Amino acid sequence: MVRCGGAVLRKYGNFIDDLRLYVRGGTGGMGYPRLGGEGGRGGDVWFVAQERTTLKSIRERYPQKRFVAGAGANSSVKALKGEKGKDCEVHVPLGISVLCDDGRQIGELNAAGERFLAARGGLGGSLATNFVPCKGQRRIVHLDLKLIADVGLVGFPNAGKSSLLSKISHAKPEIANYAFTTVQPELGKIMYADYKQIPVADLPGLIEGAHANKGMGHKFLKHVERTKQLLLVELELYKEELLTKPALLAINKMDLPCAKDNLNELMKQLQNPQDFLHLLQDEMIPANTLEFKDIIPISTYTGEGIEELKACIRKSIDEEAEQENEEYRKKKLQLLQTSGEQMNRS
Repeated sequence: MVRCGGAVLRKYGNFIDDLRLYVRGGTGGMGYPRLGGEGGRGGDVWFVAQERTTLKSIRERYPQKRFVAGAGANSSVKALKGEKGKDCEVHVPLGISVLCDDGRQIGELNAAGERFLAARGGLGGSLATNFVPCKGQRRIVHLDLKLIADVGLVGFPNAGKSSLLSKISHAKPEIANYAFTTVQPELGKIMYADYKQIPVADLPGLIEGAHANKGMGHKFLKHVERTKQLLLVELELYKEELLTKPALLAINKMDLPCAKDNLNELMKQLQNPQDFLHLLQDEMIPANTLEFKDIIPISTYTGEGIEELKACIRKSIDEEAEQENEEYRKKKLQLLQTSGEQMNRS
């Protein structure tokens, strides 16, 4: 942290959400021309999603950021079919998109145990290759992390997101009375009496123009893409489809003087947003105004509204899950009906 002219400036934290790696499959083994022996195929490089893994830990453990699989065994008199080379497995965090060096997405890992073939091993030498082995696939890839959480807290600096996260979950984020206290995403879980847990992500404060990548901009806005529910501002300009996510609005700091007057004014603006859009700069006016499922006044200082907010979050998540289950049941029924019709025709 650096102080400059009375202001507090914070450098970007140790959180890493993008890592560039070199991956190479193993070279195949030599064939055995005299006896028609075939060399073993080279090993593959796999990315495997694992909980409690971070991109920072990968960088620290493998500073060269190079992952090469083992070579296939040569064919010999004792073993005409050479053994396959040893695979190289790289444990990566959940919520990883795998990108080519040109930015094209080639894979995604969202659940523990999911695997992605990053580089295939080369074929062993055989009659088809004149018994000469092939080299393994090699390329540069980017691991792009987007946090997975049911609820994403998004808002302007010093709006009280970290305080809210500490109130509704067991997380212990850094809290202070200046902007940009949060310089990396914080994850917590809301715990309910029936033991249900809802993951929540507190994302760093936005500045005006974050949609245009000002400040930390897209560095953190991308993390809201995989959340199911949002408490948000200024998202349409970043990615319009984010407005389709169910959204809750928490009005914080209700313990401050004039808070109720400000709340009444805000409610008027939310009820008739078109009457107030002229107050915004032209480039900030959204094409579509956001509708909130619930608006909850809260105070992270006094605890006002916290239990109500937790209940609203739970209700919204459960409704979303029920809707997804219903859509799944309908699709499954359609598939069964289609299969039955095809069998009848045949």
